Amino acid sequence: MTDKIAFIGLGNMGGPMAVNLHKAGFAVTATDLSPAARAKVADEGVAVVATAAEALTGATVVISMLPASRHVEGLYLGDGLGATGSNPGLLATLPAGIRIIDCSTIAPASARKVAAAAEARGLSMIDAPVSGGTAGAAAGTLTFMVGGADACVEAARPFLQAMGRNIFHAGASGAGQVAKVCNNMLLAIHMIGSAEALNLGVNNGLDATVLSEIMKQSSGDNWSLQKYNPMPGVMDAVPASRGYSGGFGSDLMLKDLGLAEEAALASGSAIPLGGLARNLYAAHSAGGSGGLDFSSIIQLLRKREA
Repeated sequence: MTDKIAFIGLGNMGGPMAVNLHKAGFAVTATDLSPAARAKVADEGVAVVATAAEALTGATVVISMLPASRHVEGLYLGDGLGATGSNPGLLATLPAGIRIIDCSTIAPASARKVAAAAEARGLSMIDAPVSGGTAGAAAGTLTFMVGGADACVEAARPFLQAMGRNIFHAGASGAGQVAKVCNNMLLAIHMIGSAEALNLGVNNGLDATVLSEIMKQSSGDNWSLQKYNPMPGVMDAVPASRGYSGGFGSDLMLKDLGLAEEAALASGSAIPLGGLARNLYAAHSAGGSGGLDFSSIIQLLRKREA
C-alpha cells in the first residue's frame, strides 16, 4: 500500500487502532505526548516518533484520536494567531490533498469549525468518532459514525475498515459527532438504569447473576447487561471484574454527557434523563472515581458494607 499514515494520539483507544492499521499493511508512523504510550505501540511493531511534525513527514493521511475539543482545535488550528503565533496548527503546514480523519469525540461545532478550515485549504477532512470501547479497538470491531462529504468518506473507508466493522455515514461535517453524543448519552442512561436495577435486586436478596440473566431475556435487556455488566463477579473480562480498571473512564463519560447538553442547548432539545445522568457522573467523579470505568457508577448506588 502506498499511503503513509500519521497517527496522532495513542491512548487506550488510539493505540490499538494504530496497531490494527499497521497489521492491515499500512505504513504507520505514530506519536503521542506520553513516552509510555509510544513504547506500547512500538512493542507491536508500529514506527513511533516524538512529535507530530516528525510523524507527518511524507504522510498522505492524518488520523487523530485526542481527548477533547480543545486538543483537536489546538492540533489543527493552533493558537488562533496564524503565522504570528507560536503554534499555527497543522492545517497551516499540511500539503493540499492530504486526507484527515479525526476519530476524537468532540463538540459538533468544533468538528465543523476545523473541517471548514481544512476545506478552505483544500484538505479533505471527516469526523469519525467511534463506539465499541477498548475491546472493540483491540479487536478491530469498532463502529464509526462519520460526518463529511461523500467523496471524503469513501476515500477514508479503507482506513476505517482496518480499524472497525461498522461504518455509518451520518451526514455532513459534524454529523458523526452528533451521532456519537446521542449514542453515549443513551449508553450512560442504560448503564445507570442497569446498575440501579441490579443494586435493588441484590439488596432484596437476589443473586446478581441470576437477575442479570432474567433481565437479559426480558424487556429490561440492553447492551450494558449483555456486554458490560456493572456488578462485580457477574461477567468475566469486563472492568467490573477487575476493580473497574481500564475501559472507558467515568471522566470521559462525564465529558461526553457535557457535549450532549451543549448540543441540546444549541438545538432546543429536552434531555431530562441525559441531564440527570450528567449530574450523577459529576457526583461520581467528584467523589474521586473519575479515573474508574464508567460502569463503576454502581458504586454510587450500592450500600456500604458494615
